[in-house]
Amino acid sequence: MDSHTYQSSQARCVSLVTQTNSNDVTFFGHVSPYTEYKAFPGCLVAIISVDILTTEPRSESGLKMSSSSKVKLVELFYDVISPYSWLAFEVLCRYRNIWNINLKLRPALLGGVYKGAGNKGPDDVPRKFHYMVTDLLRLGSYAGVPLRVPAQPINVLLGKGSLPAMRFVTAVAEDSAGDARVERVSRELWTRIWSNGQDINQLSSLAEVGQKAGLSARKVEELLEQSQNKAIKDKLWNTTEKALDYGGFGFPLTVCHVEGEPKVFFGSDRFELMAHCLGERWVGPKPVHPSVMDSQSHATMRAAMAS
Repeated sequence: MDSHTYQSSQARCVSLVTQTNSNDVTFFGHVSPYTEYKAFPGCLVAIISVDILTTEPRSESGLKMSSSSKVKLVELFYDVISPYSWLAFEVLCRYRNIWNINLKLRPALLGGVYKGAGNKGPDDVPRKFHYMVTDLLRLGSYAGVPLRVPAQPINVLLGKGSLPAMRFVTAVAEDSAGDARVERVSRELWTRIWSNGQDINQLSSLAEVGQKAGLSARKVEELLEQSQNKAIKDKLWNTTEKALDYGGFGFPLTVCHVEGEPKVFFGSDRFELMAHCLGERWVGPKPVHPSVMDSQSHATMRAAMAS
């Protein structure tokens, strides 16, 4: 049979392509830009090759980066005692090299925000708390975050708190030029409390977290000592007050600075609206380049053709 090669000009991803006559190809779904298809008359065809010809910048995940020339500041106020903050943290970390943003991590105290805003915890409404447990498991699965609810979540949220841990994170932040260390330490703390059900307040626990995050034993000891200093305590409280100044009443609190105006978002489920305000594109909590999705569908398409 004679074959014909076509090059798509549409965006995104395709599953199946069919040829209706020798010169006309109908695409089902969306197709990746600059993707070649070889079609035989009247047959279903598979993608033969994917060749991204564009020179537009792309992130490490392969997605096209924002074409906006102005980098926008995005602040994430969080406390590792908050599991919803972990969800927002991971998603924003994935998008920071896709959206044209400067993501700044702002460790703060959830208890201080609750008190300052006159808010109440989920335990005050039993049905709300019961729903939260189910909701967290669903969201963790959806976002690809290994979140597990501890056996006694109320004890974690209200009994033990996170003051020593957040002072430690603040000490790490003040000692670092960027947020790389803060990111690693915060993630280890979340993993410890919301995935493994372990303590995050004892000095030995924080020392283990710091070393797992790649800090030397000597540096961890130094940071733990600094975390007890008045300067670190004041910094943590000032950041907490800053969250209240933005109108915060809980975490995660994300502040997107757009054309000089702070746009405030509460929760871990506002990314689509956030993207709209930033002039960016939201493609779900686990952004993957369409060509990766194409490759995943190749085997299915080949099997269909072989049958």
